[in-house]
Amino acid sequence: PFNPSTTIAYDVAVAGEVSLTVFNMKGQEINTLANGYHSVDSYSVQWDGTNNNGVEMPAGMYIYKLVADGFVQSNKMSFVK
Repeated sequence: PFNPSTTIAYDVAVAGEVSLTVFNMKGQEINTLANGYHSVDSYSVQWDGTNNNGVEMPAGMYIYKLVADGFVQSNKMSFVK
């Protein structure tokens, strides 16, 4: 659970295109936190509970999805107010 923001850390093992996207429980895209070429390294991004337009989202469960060079990982997070 987080309030007002959370940090998502991830490692890139193979240089290439990476995307990190937040979805609501309906599967609708809420925010794109990372998108583009990444070198091999460790990264972290912060999500402040807003959508791509800067509008604060309601409390609830959200899923972030990391896609990198054929690797896909999803995880749940709980936004509390």
